[in-house]
Amino acid sequence: MSSDRLIRTPDDLLEIFHASEKPASRWRVGAESEKFGVLWGSCAPLPYQAAQGVASVEALFNHLRQNFNYQPYAEREGGPVIGLHRGGLSITLEPSCQFELSGEPLSTVHEIANEFALHFQELRTISNELAVQWLGVGFHPFAQLSELPWVPKERYPIMKAYLPQGGARALDMMQRTATVQANFDFSSEEDALRKLCTSLRLSPIIQAMTANAPFIEGRVSEKKSERADVWLHMPKDRSGLIPQLWRSGKLGYRDYAEWALDAGMFLFKRGEVTFKNAGQTFRDFMHNGFQGERAMLSDWALHLNTLFPEARLKSTLEVRSCDSQGQDLLCAVPALYTGLLYDEQALSAAEAIANTLTLSDVEQARPELVRVGLQGKIGRQSVQRLAEAVLAIAQEGLGRRARLDAAGRDESRFLVPLSKLLSEGKAPADALIEGLNPGQMFSPGLIAERTRIGLSV
Repeated sequence: MSSDRLIRTPDDLLEIFHASEKPASRWRVGAESEKFGVLWGSCAPLPYQAAQGVASVEALFNHLRQNFNYQPYAEREGGPVIGLHRGGLSITLEPSCQFELSGEPLSTVHEIANEFALHFQELRTISNELAVQWLGVGFHPFAQLSELPWVPKERYPIMKAYLPQGGARALDMMQRTATVQANFDFSSEEDALRKLCTSLRLSPIIQAMTANAPFIEGRVSEKKSERADVWLHMPKDRSGLIPQLWRSGKLGYRDYAEWALDAGMFLFKRGEVTFKNAGQTFRDFMHNGFQGERAMLSDWALHLNTLFPEARLKSTLEVRSCDSQGQDLLCAVPALYTGLLYDEQALSAAEAIANTLTLSDVEQARPELVRVGLQGKIGRQSVQRLAEAVLAIAQEGLGRRARLDAAGRDESRFLVPLSKLLSEGKAPADALIEGLNPGQMFSPGLIAERTRIGLSV
């Protein structure tokens, strides 16, 4: 597929999906993990560029480039470095310097664990030298919006101005959230839509199971996940559960494309020139153009990457519902979804549970699940029981995959900490706030101690 070709028919929009289909023998898993950097002592947010001293993203990037063979990425020649890459692995920045590792497509979750371990090893020396600590939590636990920096990336000022028009917590989404995500392959249109629809329908259950954002501005929140609450207050045209995909009957790539066409764009590029067309739907851009420019396949690929549903389709299926996690649970998210999506028997069982849920029941339940998590209900069904069933399906799927490490363990080993919490009726957030009361204020140092990633495995 040529990405610099004009879009001439609606069928052109589907090429990105058809071209990405792979046989099961070539399926891989790509994990993405974000974390907050703060300075030891003051717990001030890690800046992009330090006015004084050396603790900054730039200093971290320089160290990684000099010592570990990373190559810099900038949006224009001579522009600020906003990411690093090495082979298929990259380190990128969310709007307020959330540090994101986007891993290579790998065959097993064991390899993902090794990838995380190497990343921590590479960060450890420079983090100690610069007195930076890393927090594995889904919402910044003590910073106010005014205290956070902005990364000099072209689309962020556009998003900053546009998204709050339709989302009360849009700036929180950009600046104060962090997540663990995973990317999966599909073999056909039917396979892609089965995985996408199942992931969307189960996303509130999996979010409740992995909720890990119980602090806000130094106090214990009344919610299990402030991050999940943020997503309830975002523009509906580009986030959420994609209601169009909850109807009965056969679904296809066109159904997803039709939803995506009506979301507002941010920008598109022609060489070094950026066109800011925030709010124009891709459908309108495709029909009417913008300032003499016509829609191209590369614009469509960029647009798909700026949509934020709980699961989204691009050249891969990306699952997006989970908060960032502490060190012992980092691999639980890719492991859980691998077990559900990469074993046919497990996918059928997960699909059967997903099909018992109605859109109206799920939408009505979401605000409650943000607050009480596993103790909530969807319709008449206990979320605790649903989560237990989903986890058991994933464990069995991983067992049947039988991808073993050197010690003879299959990938279900990464679900053990999550299984233990679930057996106690707890999410990771409950462990973070054990012994603390909602509304209580605490020092940043105490909260950092509870949420810190130790950079060891």
